[in-house]
Amino acid sequence: MIESVFIGIIGSAIALVILILVALEAQYRQRPGNDLELTAGKWEFDLYEPQRYLLVGNLEFRNRTRRLEVMVPEIRAEVTLLTSGSLEGVTTTTHIIPRHTEATARSDHYWESRIVKVGGEDPIEISIDVQGQDLSDLKVAWVQIHYVTYGPQGRIPKTRHIVVPLKFPSTDDSKRWRPAANSDVLPIRTHLLTELDDPVEVVRRYVVPHAQAGDVVTIGESPLAIMQGRFIHPSEIHPGWLATRLCYLFLPTSSLATACGLQTLINIVGPGRVFVAFVAGAIGKLFGQPGFFYRVAGDQARLIDDVTGTLPPYDKFIVLGPDNAQGIVDQIQRETGLSAAIVDVNDLKAVKILAATSNLSINFLKQALITNPAGNADEQTPVVLIRPTESLLDRASVKPESAGTH
Repeated sequence: MIESVFIGIIGSAIALVILILVALEAQYRQRPGNDLELTAGKWEFDLYEPQRYLLVGNLEFRNRTRRLEVMVPEIRAEVTLLTSGSLEGVTTTTHIIPRHTEATARSDHYWESRIVKVGGEDPIEISIDVQGQDLSDLKVAWVQIHYVTYGPQGRIPKTRHIVVPLKFPSTDDSKRWRPAANSDVLPIRTHLLTELDDPVEVVRRYVVPHAQAGDVVTIGESPLAIMQGRFIHPSEIHPGWLATRLCYLFLPTSSLATACGLQTLINIVGPGRVFVAFVAGAIGKLFGQPGFFYRVAGDQARLIDDVTGTLPPYDKFIVLGPDNAQGIVDQIQRETGLSAAIVDVNDLKAVKILAATSNLSINFLKQALITNPAGNADEQTPVVLIRPTESLLDRASVKPESAGTH
């Protein structure tokens, strides 16, 4: 009798301990931990002279946790310049200055550890002084801000990548109209588009000066995704069991043929969906019906560009497909009057229309873009203006292959 009571007490205690552990694990998984965001900020030139650029960015740390403070004990900035010429004799100096209300600038540029309050915003200023005999060949500054978050999840190093354009082409650089099926096309040269750009403003700046009533503007899906900040450095991806096993089974040219590329998709749609998609794809191939993986896994499976898939410095990143592509083209039409489409085009004459304004014919767009006038190399012409040679802008009977919303 005593033994059975003792066993019952032990069993209840064990059950209680298990319940407490489960509850602790559940609350841990629901908490954001060191959820501290560093914004891309606003960047301006304080000086833009032939032999000196002084670039200043105003950014903010934002504590997105509901009840926890997060500290920033360390921060430093590293700058990589991209140029069409040589960097010999070109120097860069960076300084990070706290701009919160209690901050006092230190002449030794020492970073004093900061607590970012719950829901708080802590501004910082980053200045980049670039000097050299001739800076005219510089294209962009790739700013890598390395910082440490310190809080309930421990000490976690992070990096914020911001690409700042340094060279801006004139609208006169885009003059070469080319004949296409039922239209003429004009590849539009822009600066290297970055997260600091807005798609509508890019159209206003580079396209509107060339456009007339009835013209159509198309934007590549990867440049749009980059403007939306939808790119991830592989160092932030931690491949799991599923990604490290399945990636070997994709074609070598696929962006899902690396553990980080496939894990990026898993992070978006979940491991269950990716596994089911893989099984569906394998069964489909057995019956001579390829493509089931991408149908089940969703649009992002086709749109992810792995490392080397885009222009430098984005060749170091995994670039996702764009978000809310339909909303973007509708906004462009509403604010500029131009019909618009978001497209994915390659040199193999594959044209995919992710989203288009309602007055456009999908067949017309495919015919106009089939020769890939934007190019797949370093042309830096992510936008194409299409001028129909006859009335083809009737309401499309075929919907875009993807709405671009994820």
